[in-house]
Amino acid sequence: MSEWLNSLTGWLSAHPEWLGLSIFLVACIECLAIAGIIVPGTVLLFAIAVLAGSGALSLGETLLLAYTGGLLGDALSYALGRRFHQNIRRLPLLRHHPEWLIGAEQYFQRYGVASLLVGRYIGPLRPMLPMVAGMLDMPLGRFIVISLIAAAGWSVAYLLPGWATGAAMRLPLPEGFWGEAATVALSLTLFLAVSIHSILRNQRWATALAAGLSLSILLVLFIGWPRLAQLDQGLMTLVQEQRHPSLDSVMVLITRLGDLNTQLSVGILLGLLLLLTRQSRELLFAASTLLGTAVANQTLKLLIARARPEVLLEPLHSFSLPSGHSSASFAFFLVLGVLAGRGQPARLRLTWLLLASLPALAIALSRVYLGVHWPTDIIAGALLATGVCALSLTLTQWKIPLAALPPRVWWLILPACLGLLGAIATWALPAALLQYRY
Repeated sequence: MSEWLNSLTGWLSAHPEWLGLSIFLVACIECLAIAGIIVPGTVLLFAIAVLAGSGALSLGETLLLAYTGGLLGDALSYALGRRFHQNIRRLPLLRHHPEWLIGAEQYFQRYGVASLLVGRYIGPLRPMLPMVAGMLDMPLGRFIVISLIAAAGWSVAYLLPGWATGAAMRLPLPEGFWGEAATVALSLTLFLAVSIHSILRNQRWATALAAGLSLSILLVLFIGWPRLAQLDQGLMTLVQEQRHPSLDSVMVLITRLGDLNTQLSVGILLGLLLLLTRQSRELLFAASTLLGTAVANQTLKLLIARARPEVLLEPLHSFSLPSGHSSASFAFFLVLGVLAGRGQPARLRLTWLLLASLPALAIALSRVYLGVHWPTDIIAGALLATGVCALSLTLTQWKIPLAALPPRVWWLILPACLGLLGAIATWALPAALLQYRY
């Protein structure tokens, strides 16, 4: 295996013009029914992404190729299941390994749409679930929407680490960068692993544990951020190298979603809707999370008084740690994720939290791209919001768990809040483009 992988990467290093096609094909095979189980696509994608990050392809090109390749693999798998239905079991490989199909089928029947989102990150299930969706006649339109969303998160999660590694090896990064990066990555991975494990096991104190872990890591980060200067400088160098005028307007539009006025407006709207629909405990949870995060963020900024990066022509004058955009956006979207997942199985609750984190993560990363926050600023903002959200949820449901929101209430809240976010961000875009120029 290692010899074959070394031979392939060696050949691609000598012929970088084939890297793009390789990423597309490997991503397609990794998401293709049956083939994705046999071929070690995850290892291949990481190795090829390292080569792409060494200067052969930009990050956008790498992610786009993986995204479209994954979509093609999903489409072919779905079409295969839709064409043959139950006769798919007669294929030679599935006759010898019926557990591949049985496991995916049981997972899909139990979790439905959520299985396509969560199962995307579970190796044996990833290539089989789209085929099962077709086999069980999932509507094509619904499958396309879910596939578009799932493939986006998957391409970032599976290609970004490899690409960033290749880019980091190419650039003259500060001494100590790798050690600091490993420490931060290990801490965040441990926090996520323990929190997810406790939620899946339906442990009573899962939210309290998540609050304690996130706030503890945040405290360590506040104490040790001066020692993470090499990590901040190195990541900022990697991100700023990818800046391009064509991306600026997109990133400014995304970052506008996390502005104070935008988050304040949408937070008030959410509170009013919960009040009008008489969801008192949900209102208490949302208000304590949003207000608690805002107050804590401003207090910590004043206490730490960390200066912003000197990237903009006209740097902002407020302090940077923790990022207000990161904390506010994570607080708001995590509240939506928690409300959406109430009364559902653990895996579905995690799915909603994952989906809610994606727009918040995009807003946080846009701050680093625009050069107005250090990477540790947005990490601190995310940890702060996560800790306050988990603590608020723990206190709100101390005796009685929050009940599931009535569907009519949820489908009133979601479109109204997302519509207001988009309207405010779009309206303020021209002025913001002038503020966040090079």
